[in-house]
Amino acid sequence: MKLNKLSKSALYVAMPTVAAVPMAATSCSSAPKQGEKPNVIFILMDDAGYGDFGCYGQTKTETPNIDALANNGIRFTDMYTAAPVSSPSRACLITGQHMGNSQIRENVEGNVEDGIWNFDTVDNNPAIEGQMGLKPGTPTLGTVMQQAGYATGMVGKWGIGSPVGGSAPWDMGFDFYYGCVCQRVAHNYYPAYMWKNGQKEYINDPATVTHPGTKLDAGADPYNPASYDKYSEGKTYAPDKMYENVVEFINQSKKSNKPFFLMWTTPFPHSPLQAPKEWVEKYVAKYGDEEPLLDTKCQINGWPHNYYPCRYPHATYSAMISYFDHQVGMLIEELKRLGVYENTIIMFSSDNGPANNASSPTVWMDSAAPYRCGKGWGKRTLKEGGIRMPFIASWPAKIKSGVVSDHLGNFADVMPTVCEIAGVESPKTDGISLLPILSGNPEAQKEHKYLYWEYPAAGGMIAVREGQWKGLIMDVHKGNRTMKLFDVSVPGKDIEFDDKDVAADHPEIVERMWSYIEESHHLAEYEPFNVDISR
Repeated sequence: MKLNKLSKSALYVAMPTVAAVPMAATSCSSAPKQGEKPNVIFILMDDAGYGDFGCYGQTKTETPNIDALANNGIRFTDMYTAAPVSSPSRACLITGQHMGNSQIRENVEGNVEDGIWNFDTVDNNPAIEGQMGLKPGTPTLGTVMQQAGYATGMVGKWGIGSPVGGSAPWDMGFDFYYGCVCQRVAHNYYPAYMWKNGQKEYINDPATVTHPGTKLDAGADPYNPASYDKYSEGKTYAPDKMYENVVEFINQSKKSNKPFFLMWTTPFPHSPLQAPKEWVEKYVAKYGDEEPLLDTKCQINGWPHNYYPCRYPHATYSAMISYFDHQVGMLIEELKRLGVYENTIIMFSSDNGPANNASSPTVWMDSAAPYRCGKGWGKRTLKEGGIRMPFIASWPAKIKSGVVSDHLGNFADVMPTVCEIAGVESPKTDGISLLPILSGNPEAQKEHKYLYWEYPAAGGMIAVREGQWKGLIMDVHKGNRTMKLFDVSVPGKDIEFDDKDVAADHPEIVERMWSYIEESHHLAEYEPFNVDISR
């Protein structure tokens, strides 16, 4: 397969500021015309926690533009991802399924050949790039919005298919795509290339390094920031190219006079820790000196893996989030300049809870607050820190400012929501449209009877949320079928400790939740995804 190289284009570099981009409407802003379909933007961060943003309580990292988005719209407090890791979360989001029905239920590499973690090897062989993909022909957010007459685009990480084989973004309903098709390639913010509409655009020659885990040069001083320059100096930062292509897609859609649907699936703040130097320095000034991160060994889906060392891990994590926050602010200003801000729906969330590997200082950041994170509590678990997500919705033409909603929902709701917005029939999903809330009519909003999760990794887990109650079963693969029951109506770091388990006091609730499990679980075609729910 011949792959064409695309030429480089001008690179946007944001200024190192954490002040909010002004939110006042410009002279180009205009109210929507009668019957005009709204534009829809879904912003998905990667491994960002419920507590990583100021509007959800973060006090260290500054996120003024995301906070302003929440203050000008709706901040949801009881919204959940569909899965505690990336690939199944994205698969559920894009198809409207929960984990009992999803085609993809865990991160699985599309190919297990030697060399899949070497960037040079992957560059030379696209057949080993990417993760297990959705079946060709699967209805997605992209395909339904195409049917509704929208220009459809995605910029960022894909993670649910390969560049070849019929499961790439350009095969699954997106007219425009720019980013990392493969999650492994996204584990480098200075990669050799990005994919653009089925072709490679080379942005760094060579990439930062050919394999994550390269150590500092022999004899290099670990306390000297210059010892880390080989991971970034003189290179093109992939998030800058992504933002550039976000703007390109929106402007091209504006010229075509078509409403647009955009998914901006940034890799921020997933490891490795890499951010523009001036933004890191801003947080070094705020936090002071800290110990460098040198040992980044971890396991990813059973594969031994290292990320890059980092001189200032706390400052860099905050810098990554603040840098993206600034890009969100620039996006809003661009929408205003084009006169489409008022009638653009922006939804914002994260794919799963904060990571707990050596490269993610999420415990220090309190990234899942008011819930726990760290090993056994955040990403890769069905505890609140792993699946309770920040979720913000803004629609200036419809939504009043400063709304806080405790509506219980999850990623499966996005498909029926965008279908109703676009006026097209939704495929069968496990979700409920959020349009009544988004259009300022919460009294008409339908409610979920319950939410359901299963996860085949980490020993096997099952969870159910009904009203104030959450049932949780751990170690399913070890034969455990004992459900713990927690009252999660009052958030706190201790809500899922064993001494809070009230299952013995409410056997009728436990039994009812088991009926929900039996109702929701369906066998996956890929046998390793299956969780045994027999009692």
